[in-house]
Amino acid sequence: MASAPHWARFTPGQRLARFAFYLVTIAAVVASLRTIEIIPEFLYDAPEQMADLFGRMWPPDARYLAPTLAALVETLHIATLGTLLALAMALPIGLFAARNITPSRSLNLLAKFVFVTSRSVNSLVWALLFVAVFGPGPLAGTLAIAFRSIGFTGKLLAEALEEANAGSIEALTAAGAGRPATLLFGYWPQVKPAFWSIALFRWDINIRESAVLGLVGAGGIGVALDTALNLLYWDQVAVVLGAIFLVVILAEIVVTAVRNRVL
Repeated sequence: MASAPHWARFTPGQRLARFAFYLVTIAAVVASLRTIEIIPEFLYDAPEQMADLFGRMWPPDARYLAPTLAALVETLHIATLGTLLALAMALPIGLFAARNITPSRSLNLLAKFVFVTSRSVNSLVWALLFVAVFGPGPLAGTLAIAFRSIGFTGKLLAEALEEANAGSIEALTAAGAGRPATLLFGYWPQVKPAFWSIALFRWDINIRESAVLGLVGAGGIGVALDTALNLLYWDQVAVVLGAIFLVVILAEIVVTAVRNRVL
């Protein structure tokens, strides 16, 4: 009598692959814990140290509010101008990356290489490079934000262009429309909501990133934070951190309101 077939969720090869994945994950976690060299003595008194730190921050120094607000306005300028520069540079590169607009494989790969380069370098590293070239100040921070944002905005824009409906494009082409007219009246109406959503989302991100660029001399509120930290003025640190937290919350509210009412 033939035995009933035995049902198994995974094949032997899949079970072996899952076991290997779990084993590699555990080994990676163990290696990471050994690499960071956790000192148990520092963990034991961490709550006391945190309580002491917050005690030094309270009450915040109200006299430091004016320079903090001035630095905060500079941070907003860095984030806004950097986002605008990124959009201006990412737009043509996004056109090169979209395969339905630019059929050249070499141009597609070149544009994607630019995107990967932009996203793989952290904004602080970009800021260090531009500080070395242009010196400390908001110019270096603005360029760092711009070059960091090219990969994000350009990649999403290229994907939106590739997902555009080809029907209207074919109709314009059949009617004799040239490439500029096809881009303006065929692609742009379809990708416009995605474009402005990408711009708003990246601006929100850039406000947070530009808040720390001053730690490497690239202007903004990070300069005020770095000064207060170096001088151990913890009551001033509390003012700066509160201002950063407030502007991030306000930016999130503004972006959400604009997307709900305009887009």
